[in-house]
Amino acid sequence: MGEQRKVGIADYKIGKEDDTLITLGLGSCVGIALYDKVRRIGGLSHIMLPDSTAFNRDIKEEKFADLAVAKMVRELYGGTLQTRNLVAKIAGGASMFKFPDKKITSDIGKRNVEAVEKVLSELGIPIMGSHTGGGMGRTMVVHLADFSVEIKTASKTIIVL
Repeated sequence: MGEQRKVGIADYKIGKEDDTLITLGLGSCVGIALYDKVRRIGGLSHIMLPDSTAFNRDIKEEKFADLAVAKMVRELYGGTLQTRNLVAKIAGGASMFKFPDKKITSDIGKRNVEAVEKVLSELGIPIMGSHTGGGMGRTMVVHLADFSVEIKTASKTIIVL
C-alpha cells in the first residue's frame, strides 16, 4: 500500500503507483488530477484562481490554473513539459455564494473550470472525467494504482471512472 498525501489549497502533490492523493474543500476551486498511464505516476493540484496575469508580485504558481498545471507536469517529468501519456480528471468549480448582483462574484468557479479546460487542451491532455459546477463543495480522492477518482459531497459519493 502506498502513501496517502494531502493536497492543500494552492498546492499540488506528485505520487507513484499505489499512492492516494486527496484534496478537501473544493468549492469554487478546481482539483486537477493528472495521470501517466504508462509510468503509472500522477499528481493532484488544487487551484484557486484562473489567471495569474493580473498579479505581479510574489506569485505562488500553484494558485493559478494558467501556471500550476505546467509546473506539475514539469515536476512529473524532471523539468520537461512532456504530455504524451497524460490524461486528466477534474472536479470543483462550484458557485458557492449567491449574490443579488452577479458582478460581485463574477462566477469564479465557472471561470476556474474554463481556465483549467483551456490549459489542458493547450497542453494536449485529454479530460477523461469531470464533476464540476453546481453549488456544492467537494473532496477529491485520486487512487494512482488505477486512476480511479472519488468525488465526495455532503450528500453522496460519486465515482468518476
